[in-house]
Amino acid sequence: MRRSESRGHRTAAALAGAALCAVLAAGCGIRTTSVPVDAGAAPSRVPCAMPAEDAAAEAGRGIPVQVYLVCASQLVTVDRAVQVQEAKSDRLAVATELLDELRKQPTADERQAGFSTDVPATLRVFGPRFGDAKSALRLNEQPEDLPAEALAQVVCTFADSEALSTGDTVTLGGPGDYPAHGYLCTAETKASPKAVPSTVGVP
Repeated sequence: MRRSESRGHRTAAALAGAALCAVLAAGCGIRTTSVPVDAGAAPSRVPCAMPAEDAAAEAGRGIPVQVYLVCASQLVTVDRAVQVQEAKSDRLAVATELLDELRKQPTADERQAGFSTDVPATLRVFGPRFGDAKSALRLNEQPEDLPAEALAQVVCTFADSEALSTGDTVTLGGPGDYPAHGYLCTAETKASPKAVPSTVGVP
């Protein structure tokens, strides 16, 4: 066989191989395109934290307090400001101010940081009734009828208040004739607020 014929056979074989690769690539669904593919924005991180300057601005509007909101399926504190000072106000006034903060929808900055609240806008708090312990507070809904996360928010926010808690216990009752119970805000409550807060004996 002459060299020219050998070179011709090799060229033909190479072209056939290239054509076969192209067919296999098409069969595997590989397709080239010049159109850019938009996969969407990268998922945003939920920081569950407010910038320090926002906390300072909030504190400048009144007496600084902390309330518990829900973020990333946990309870996390945010800074708010109220118009009563715990050391100089009665317990019901303090409880009312704190509950008002829990009932408010989070600010735009708080929502952007991932915060929300499950406390109903209709929830109200009252003082103890006859026969209750002095530390008791009554809600206009039975505590155990509230969403678990909402009850956890109320319990942990009240438990952080020296004016409202006895040790680590907050005593809450509802509008009915049921006795008030002591509720604990534990590390487990904060980590998993969908679980109903632990109850203890009324102090």
